[in-house]
Amino acid sequence: MSSADQYLLAVYIESQQTGAPASSGAVADRLARSQASATEMLHRLDDQGLVVYEPYDGATLTPAGRDRAEALHDSYVTLSWFFRSVLELETHESEAMELAGVIDPSVAERLTTVLPIGNPRSEGDQ
Repeated sequence: MSSADQYLLAVYIESQQTGAPASSGAVADRLARSQASATEMLHRLDDQGLVVYEPYDGATLTPAGRDRAEALHDSYVTLSWFFRSVLELETHESEAMELAGVIDPSVAERLTTVLPIGNPRSEGDQ
């Protein structure tokens, strides 16, 4: 996954969990990066029109950023479920975060059909 994709996904997850703009500190914590690195990337994503970043308030996804982040989130949930349920990895969330943008969405969709316990997307894994 590109670094930008990881940040978009992190902003999406943080915003979904808190109902507020994602702070650079929360995004940095989720990605195990420095706050300075997170702030820099959020500025870049703002320049690209994928987020609106306000210092001290945080980042909010634009419609284009939300579309990309939602697609990434679907793959992230499926991969996280697979890594946790099938491979029993303790690092399932970080592994899924790394790979969500790398696999084709059709691969993630097919993976949901072979997972042992129903549809992971209905479980609300974030």
